[in-house]
Amino acid sequence: MNGLLLLIVSVAALALAYLLYGRFLARIWGIDPSRKTPAQEMEDGMEYVPSSPAVVFGHEFSSIAGAGPINGPIIAAMFGWLPVLLWLLFGSIFFGAVHDFAALYTSVRNKGKSVGYIIEQYVGKAGKRFFLIFVWLFSILIAAAFADIVAGTFAGFDNAGAEIQTNASVASTSGLFIVAAVGLGFLIRKRKASDLASGIIAIDLLIICIVIGIFFPIYIAKPLWLCLVFGYIFIASVIPVWALGQPRNYLNSFLLIAMILAAFIGVVFTAPKISIPAFSGFEVGGNYLFPALFITIACGAISGFHSLVATGATSKQISSERHMLPVSFGAMLVETLVAVLALIAVGSLAHNGILPKETPPVVFAAAVSGFLHQLGLPSQVSFTIVSLAVSSFVLTTLDTVARLGRLSFQELFSIEEGDHRRGIFRLLKNKPAASLFTLLPAYLLAIMGYQNIWTLFGAANQLLAALTLIACTLFFKKTGRRIFMLIIPTIIMLAVTYSSLVLTIRSKMLLLMNGTFNAAVDGLQMGIAVLLLVLGILVAVSCTIKLLEKNIPETAG
Repeated sequence: MNGLLLLIVSVAALALAYLLYGRFLARIWGIDPSRKTPAQEMEDGMEYVPSSPAVVFGHEFSSIAGAGPINGPIIAAMFGWLPVLLWLLFGSIFFGAVHDFAALYTSVRNKGKSVGYIIEQYVGKAGKRFFLIFVWLFSILIAAAFADIVAGTFAGFDNAGAEIQTNASVASTSGLFIVAAVGLGFLIRKRKASDLASGIIAIDLLIICIVIGIFFPIYIAKPLWLCLVFGYIFIASVIPVWALGQPRNYLNSFLLIAMILAAFIGVVFTAPKISIPAFSGFEVGGNYLFPALFITIACGAISGFHSLVATGATSKQISSERHMLPVSFGAMLVETLVAVLALIAVGSLAHNGILPKETPPVVFAAAVSGFLHQLGLPSQVSFTIVSLAVSSFVLTTLDTVARLGRLSFQELFSIEEGDHRRGIFRLLKNKPAASLFTLLPAYLLAIMGYQNIWTLFGAANQLLAALTLIACTLFFKKTGRRIFMLIIPTIIMLAVTYSSLVLTIRSKMLLLMNGTFNAAVDGLQMGIAVLLLVLGILVAVSCTIKLLEKNIPETAG
């Protein structure tokens, strides 16, 4: 199979999906450009900040992309390129993009509130608490894993103590990005710079930072970088979103889009051969196509984390409802394009059907830099720039998840009038305290080894997507909107996640019966799997009961 053909088919499918299905959803759900958004009604200069569509798109896309659209397809390629491609296209169009658009739409029509608020409104406080605990724990896991990944890509020395110039240059450039982002944030917010002016300045800043970073690398060991990364995201989670998080994501979005264009051009002009079979079998290396494919490929098809970004951050920045479709549905489809490029990348580096052994980010960077080298760009320069872009994917997601974890913790301990625990809850709801309670466990998990429970991340992520779809379905039904496009994705994602968790619990039980059960690792994994399964069932059943109730008056929204 030729990689160029895969790319052409994918681009055509994604473009038609936006023009036809996306606009269809916007029309039947109802978009009102004259209606004030939560960002306009509740502007506070901290979380609620009305922003231009270009800035919000950059923030959304940079936050949701992460390492997911690169890791998932490259790992799932063991099943063959065809099932991966089909799930990427079908899943993103009819599952992921619908999920993202519905979550953003629901939040905007509910004062920028989270999915937990929607569940509380229609199910009750218990359902909301279960959901918020789930989100908070999920945020801790992502923060731990992504902080460790970022620290690893910044580490200036390998295990033998030798210098790693690429990592050191990436670290130097990323640090400069932070400084540049602060200046850009003040320019956009205080000086009211236009989209064109801020875009030109952002591109200039990117080029300057990259050049300086390449020529002046910073060599720091991984443990210190881990501390610095957590210190940075703590600050990013408590200061106004316009001062750092939003402009940094906007700045990085230009780098990410440049990387996508570079990979796109590389594939177009080199037309790489995909050297893996179309289909390898329903069982590969002890992994079954169902549910492994749908758990492994989350970002790029459907990801519950996207709902946290949409309802926890993006909905508070939308300045007009007409921006919701491109910012949510559109950003999801662009992410799918990244995932397709990752599939082509791993297929081009495979040899006789055998996948490369390196980590997915390294595989992606090596493949794209190889494409660009064939077009005349020096390998070391292209590899450094692509590695920087991949690192930016992860760090921008880390920025966002730190803020979302803090917001979930604060919402979990929201204070009601007359509550006798008012003093304690006020302390827990304090912004720095909520960030500390979120990031300290994440730091400890990062240094202790998050890998012991990372295997459950995919199931937790997809379960979050299913629960978000249920909550959105509740809102849509109660407000008289069509729900058929939400029902099937909800049912399928629940089946996928419950199957995965049950299989995990079963495998651990077999180890226990065989006497090979490791209490520290297997016990922790089984305990968390049981917790996720029970928590997911409780929230899903509560929402379904409400969904099936009759004679409930419709509400405005």
